[in-house]
Order: sequence, then C-alpha cells, then structure tokens
Amino acid sequence: MTGNRVVLWRHGQTDWNMVNRFQGHSDIPLNEVGRYQVKHAAEILAGMNPTAIISSDLGRARDTAQALADLVGLSIRTDENLRETNGGLWEGKTGAENRAEDFQNFIRWIDGDDNPAGTTGETRSQVADRAVSAVMRELEGKTDQLLIVATHGGTARCVLGQLLQLPLTHWGVIGGLSNASWSILERNPRQWNLMEHNAGSIPEPVYGEESGATAP
Repeated sequence: MTGNRVVLWRHGQTDWNMVNRFQGHSDIPLNEVGRYQVKHAAEILAGMNPTAIISSDLGRARDTAQALADLVGLSIRTDENLRETNGGLWEGKTGAENRAEDFQNFIRWIDGDDNPAGTTGETRSQVADRAVSAVMRELEGKTDQLLIVATHGGTARCVLGQLLQLPLTHWGVIGGLSNASWSILERNPRQWNLMEHNAGSIPEPVYGEESGATAP
C-alpha cells in the first residue's frame, strides 16, 4: 500500500448546511452554490491525475464525485459505508434545536464522546470503522494510487482520526472541512501522514459543524 494517496473530498454546499441542520443519512441535494463549488474543485483535482473515485451513495456526495468523473473519464463506485453519521433523532434539526431538546447527550457528542448520535444513530467509532474499511477495500493490493473519496465532513474527520491513529477523544483537534474542500493522506512504509487539510478553496466558514463534526 506504500505510495498510495487518499483525497477525502467533502461534498458541496447544501441548503441544510447553511442553517446548520443535521443532515446525516438524509439525502439533501447540492444547492446552486454547491454545484458551482464542486465544478471549481473538480478542475483542480483533475490535475492531480486520480486513479479511482469512490463516493458515498447520498446524492450530495455522488453529484460532487460526478463533477470530477466527467472531467477525467473515470467511473464512480458508490458505497453506503462512506455516508455521513446516522444522526438518529437529531437528523433534520438545527444545532440549536438539538441543544434545546437533548442538551446533555448532544454536548457529550460534540465534546467527542463515543455516544450514539441522536440516541438511535451511530457512534464516531462505528462511522470510522465502516468508512475506513471502504477505503481499504479500494486500495487492497495496490500501490501508487490517488484515490478520490467523495464523502461528508463528519465521516472525513473520522477517517482522518483513525488512519492518523489519534485517540478518539482527540479527533476534534482536526478542523472541519469547508464544502467541496479536501484533505490528502499519504501512506509511507510506517504510517499514514496528513499532507494537506481543508485545501482547495478560498477560505470560508465551515458550515454544518454540528452535522458530524464539532462545536463552532
């Protein structure tokens, strides 16, 4: 697996991102700004000569991946294991609503505990296990790959935390990804290294921090 690089690419902006509404597994489409963002980002990523593209099966990530696939002539393999955190009872609600209705549970989760999101949703460790397994399946037996992973902000952070071997309680030190921005991991003989983080866009607010990431 030496020499492989993984680009964790967050989907473009959605209307729910703009109001800090927990998206999770809800299939919310890109908005007009999001479509512009992914078109711009795809032009940059195309210059990196990707070797494969995998994507969450949710439309906002799949359409993000498609913008790149159209430029480089690669097919997309979708995988539900690359979805955002299942937010359980928090999905569809804003951060303010979840704080008001489920304060202790929500704050524990924001602070980095491994409790299930929204009581009936997923823990961060569950998200990391499923998403990392999807990435590793794609890279198995390969070297010198540049794998594009079109996914979600919270899922990307979980992948970064696990592959960088950070204690789960410290995953929150990894800043969020802006819409349509990415992080690059590279594998050397010993470990994964973080080469770039939140790259590819003019600096802007990280919308949707409470939809799979951490507190503003």
